[in-house]
Amino acid sequence: MPDEQKTESAQSDRDALAAEVRALHQELTFLRKHKMFRIYQSVPRAMFFKLASGMAVGLGTVIGATFLLSIIVWGLSQIEFLPIIGEWASQIAREIEGTLNPGE
Repeated sequence: MPDEQKTESAQSDRDALAAEVRALHQELTFLRKHKMFRIYQSVPRAMFFKLASGMAVGLGTVIGATFLLSIIVWGLSQIEFLPIIGEWASQIAREIEGTLNPGE
């Protein structure tokens, strides 16, 4: 009898393992159909995707830094009780305005 139980136990383990392998196969099949996997299956598409995302990150960084720096300079130019920092920031603000409006 104990041999029969071992055989049944081994068979049930194999069945459970086979079911897990089938489930894993289905998940991999589902993931392969995902958009990101389709993009990375082609080298030119992957390179284009990386180039486009890098350009977007670079543009966002430049716009964000410009916006943040202009707010900081404007805020510092409003400080008049610290003569050195206030004058320095006012000079930077005048330089920026001069480059934006060269004819004036």
